[in-house]
Amino acid sequence: MTEAFDAIVIGGGPAGQKAAIQGAKAGKRILLVDEAGGAGGECVRRGTIPSKTLRETACALTGFRARTGGVFELDVRADLQMEALMSRMTRVVEAHAAYIGKQLARNDVILWRARARFVDPATIEARGPDGRAKRATAPTIVIAVGSRPRAPEDIHIDHENILDSDSFLSMGYLPRTLTVLGGGVIASEYASILASLGCQVTMIDRADRPLAFLSPNLSGVFLGAFERAGGRFVGGAAPRAVCWNGVDAVETILDSGEMIRADKMLVARGRVANLRGLGLDAAGLAVDGRGVLLVDEACRTSAPGIYAVGDAIGPPALASAAMEQGRRAMRHALGLSPPPPAELVPMAIYTIPEISTVGLSEAEAVKRHGAAVVGRARFDEVARGHIAAAQDGILELVVLPGSGKLVGVQIAGEGAAELVHVGQMALIAGMTVDAFVDNLFNFPTLAEAYRVAALDASSRL
Repeated sequence: MTEAFDAIVIGGGPAGQKAAIQGAKAGKRILLVDEAGGAGGECVRRGTIPSKTLRETACALTGFRARTGGVFELDVRADLQMEALMSRMTRVVEAHAAYIGKQLARNDVILWRARARFVDPATIEARGPDGRAKRATAPTIVIAVGSRPRAPEDIHIDHENILDSDSFLSMGYLPRTLTVLGGGVIASEYASILASLGCQVTMIDRADRPLAFLSPNLSGVFLGAFERAGGRFVGGAAPRAVCWNGVDAVETILDSGEMIRADKMLVARGRVANLRGLGLDAAGLAVDGRGVLLVDEACRTSAPGIYAVGDAIGPPALASAAMEQGRRAMRHALGLSPPPPAELVPMAIYTIPEISTVGLSEAEAVKRHGAAVVGRARFDEVARGHIAAAQDGILELVVLPGSGKLVGVQIAGEGAAELVHVGQMALIAGMTVDAFVDNLFNFPTLAEAYRVAALDASSRL
């Protein structure tokens, strides 16, 4: 027997959750199929929520040390169990998952705990943990399956000594030493968090600097803080061989011949769309060369009635963007007016310190407009930076030289993910840099850096 619905959503992460809620609010009968049996997806269980909660614990420790000026001694025990650090994380995850579950129930979304695969373009088979399968059909199906860690072919990830980003937080004890393969967002976040907790961290990447897609000033703030925390970055390097020696260490031999030994290794070389086993052939779909599904502006795939959102369609791979894609796809499928397109999507990296950007970087502005002026303010130029022991930061305003129009904001430092929204609203409003010169900010605040950067840009203009 095949059960009929108005729409089926495959995957309960941010994108799938918002798609299902949007459909239910329109009065439709919605089925959400999630292998874990609850909404939230990897974002809640293994990704954004857990890692950012652990980061807050690390920031509380380092912030207490810095803001008390060494009056109190505070050290991390050598035998500290990860479970002790994770106790608060578990409560946060459970609280957020409970909220999402109540929201789905309140909107009468039907939830199946099962692994889904296409039978045909309008029908899925959902196989539960007990092996039993049932089928569902709908004129609209939204693929919101998220992503999984990329597993390199030449490294065996045993999830005990050599871990990926999904299994990393399952470690029994905080390691004394850690090797991180990769220099991207996930690698940099975990490397900085563990370094701040007293772990000796070595990052290895082919690029010559971590977070190489950012401007050198931003990645430089991160690298400086990481090295001051005792971390080491080995750039322009690749592992020739990686193995657990069977006794006490993961041994990494670099192409230079150097051997690096550590208690644990985190392999963080990005993530891939979790489309394996979905039966895309039966739906008339295929991934592109990057392993993602191609969609149009409404998130429609090439198969009529099938939409794809979130990590399944590739960058920007942000939870906020995925939520918007889920809503947009469902509204289009149901013939509802689409929401206005988000003009500017901010990006945040939760390293220590944070990094966040919106709009164009200096290089992008030069490429698009031919020239750009950048006004800069360092956090040690504002009183709040010293008061909060947060002097390690920079705020950049990217401005067009002729009009003074603001086209980008780049921030690295404490609270960057919050501060960036001031710039986001200014960009959406089409403001010039003078708006930050002519208006006042609370004193003392880190937001004052906007005015300092604006004054710097004005002098350069």
